[in-house]
Amino acid sequence: MSNSKNKWLIPLAFTNIYVIWGITFLAISFGLKGFPPFILSGLRFLVAGILMIGYLLSKGEKANSLINWKKNAITGILILTGGTGLVAWGEQYVTASEAAISIATGPFWFIAIDRKNWKYYFSDKFIPIGLAIGFAGLIMFLKGSVHSNAAHAVADGNLRITAFVVLGLSSIAWVLGSLYSKKNPASQSTFMNIAQQLIVAGLASFLIAFLRKEWTDFSVSAVPLSAWFGVLFLIFFGSIVAYLSYIWLLSVKPAALVSTHTYINPIVTVIAGWIVANQSINGGQLYGLFIILLGVLLTNVTKYFRLSKRSKVKIRRVRRFFNRAGRPYQPI
Repeated sequence: MSNSKNKWLIPLAFTNIYVIWGITFLAISFGLKGFPPFILSGLRFLVAGILMIGYLLSKGEKANSLINWKKNAITGILILTGGTGLVAWGEQYVTASEAAISIATGPFWFIAIDRKNWKYYFSDKFIPIGLAIGFAGLIMFLKGSVHSNAAHAVADGNLRITAFVVLGLSSIAWVLGSLYSKKNPASQSTFMNIAQQLIVAGLASFLIAFLRKEWTDFSVSAVPLSAWFGVLFLIFFGSIVAYLSYIWLLSVKPAALVSTHTYINPIVTVIAGWIVANQSINGGQLYGLFIILLGVLLTNVTKYFRLSKRSKVKIRRVRRFFNRAGRPYQPI
């Protein structure tokens, strides 16, 4: 791909993951107006996966490797069914904004679970400081959320706490799936991997919906138009456009830079929820959000602001200059 194309494709892809994944939390809340959580998740994943694999097969790609299907099944169930499906369940009892802010703690779980790289993580003093600050922000956010006026009318404080715990588990599932995928890559195109992950995640979500008896009282005719709009957004934008943008960005930009969507998504969700759905956020939640984002930023500060050797030399020269200039006058 030429550099001239990358000049506009890169900012477009970043815009996709920043904005679309931020709005996705709101789209889930609209979808839940007509669909139970795992029927909603199964529908968005399965339709998106079938559309993708149909296109890829028409282009001559193969999908007949059982080993690749197995690897993508594990990844899809962890990341999509667990990571995203649990978000849909949680949003029955918390607002889209609250769910997005809870998911912002994902980088903390990544560091905690990725034991293989603990030596690297904790050799950087900013990482444990960021973890402590982020945890304090999470406590502050949860404290403000339990008694929030934005709470669902049917959800009492204990049920909302359960929802936040489930949202935390969804982050853990996403991290486990990401680590598994990294250590056990499938030997085919990224697009085919995504398609297979979506299909398996969709089937697994439908199975969970069956076990939870979500199909018993579900009626397609009772689904409002707003819920269908939410599903369509999740299929075409959340599961295809944004996910493909994310995977492509990982191939052309450092992962640390691509992961900045974690910080932007909650802000987009809060703004979109306020404009579109009249969702509010109280002072305690807002302070918690700020502290969480500060903690997440600190855990990655050396990745974002890593200086070149030339820059470090210039900084040392400036320091020496000011040290000499600041010395008291010594008469000869």
